[in-house]
Amino acid sequence: MKHALIVSHPKADSFTLCIARAYAEALKAHGHEPVMRDLYRMDFDPRLRAEEIPDAAGFGPAEDIKTERALLADVESFAFFYPVWFNAPPAMLKGYIDRVFSMGFGYGMGDGGNLPLLTGRSMVSFSSSGAPKSWMIQTGAWDAMRKLFDDHVANVCGLSVLDHTHFGGIVPSITPEAVASCAQDAKAVAARHFGKGR
Repeated sequence: MKHALIVSHPKADSFTLCIARAYAEALKAHGHEPVMRDLYRMDFDPRLRAEEIPDAAGFGPAEDIKTERALLADVESFAFFYPVWFNAPPAMLKGYIDRVFSMGFGYGMGDGGNLPLLTGRSMVSFSSSGAPKSWMIQTGAWDAMRKLFDDHVANVCGLSVLDHTHFGGIVPSITPEAVASCAQDAKAVAARHFGKGR
């Protein structure tokens, strides 16, 4: 089974990348094929172009998006890795969703409106924040982020949300032992949903 790991963090040695690598390692151990899409190292352009927006004159994806969609065509599960900034995913990830998961890949036109095109596939998310998760829940930020990102993307594209693991209290002084523990948690998610025999 092929998985796309879509990672959004400007630092190559970030906690976010560490978690993505652990998840990839676990998927491989269970016989799956992870494909890493490290948006910053790819120098992905998140800016949606005017000609990519559907209108009466027609539209079409740019060449970089055609290439990306071809790579993702047979992916059965999408995993998103990102820090929470201003209670939302980074602009880089939002731009990736805007350009890649838009009309013609994530959804199409049906008789009654938009038609999800990724039905039967799944998504998982791994996010992190400097604030504790309890604070995010208490302030409503957790519920809002889940609705605006996980639930909305899944509903528009027809994806099944399998999991969203959030790591709170991720600060510059985090210990290597704490990072290793979080990496084990990410591996456990892979085993739970995609372990051998599943």
